[in-house]
Amino acid sequence: MRHEVRFSGFGGQGIILSAVILGRAAVMHDNKFAVQTQVYGPEARGGASMSAVIIDDAPILYPKVATPDIYVIMSEEGFEKYGASADEKAVMLIDSTLVYSRPKCRCIEIPATREAKQSLGRDIVANIVMLGALVASTHIVSEAALEKAILDSVPKGTEALNQKAMKKGIELAAGSSQP
Repeated sequence: MRHEVRFSGFGGQGIILSAVILGRAAVMHDNKFAVQTQVYGPEARGGASMSAVIIDDAPILYPKVATPDIYVIMSEEGFEKYGASADEKAVMLIDSTLVYSRPKCRCIEIPATREAKQSLGRDIVANIVMLGALVASTHIVSEAALEKAILDSVPKGTEALNQKAMKKGIELAAGSSQP
């Protein structure tokens, strides 16, 4: 089953790392095929950034995301630039702490930045909270694969914090009202 996922937010939120982790989970731990691409402005930190992942059971012949069916949006600017035109059949997870607009498609509101700051004491793990929510909501990869990919990807010494962030995202997705 092919999925095209677009992550968007501002530089410094871990948008690119999120896509890398998701792709790694698919390829290294769930025996799927994946390709990841990224775009970010010259500002690097603070400017809009976007990263995309294609995950499929079959080899991927063209690496560019054409029509995302899943979005993970972590800033208002990211929504306006990369999510506002989402197809009505898509699913969009938004960080409801920082995104004020709502799409026409199915929308799952996850207060990732607020929860990362309040519950975990570090807003820097909001992207991992969103990854947990993404996997719990879409089952695009297994939770076990995501956890292994996170542990493979995060800086040494932050593994426990990132595991808690992933679990918080799973918990938030389970408690969110999803139409």
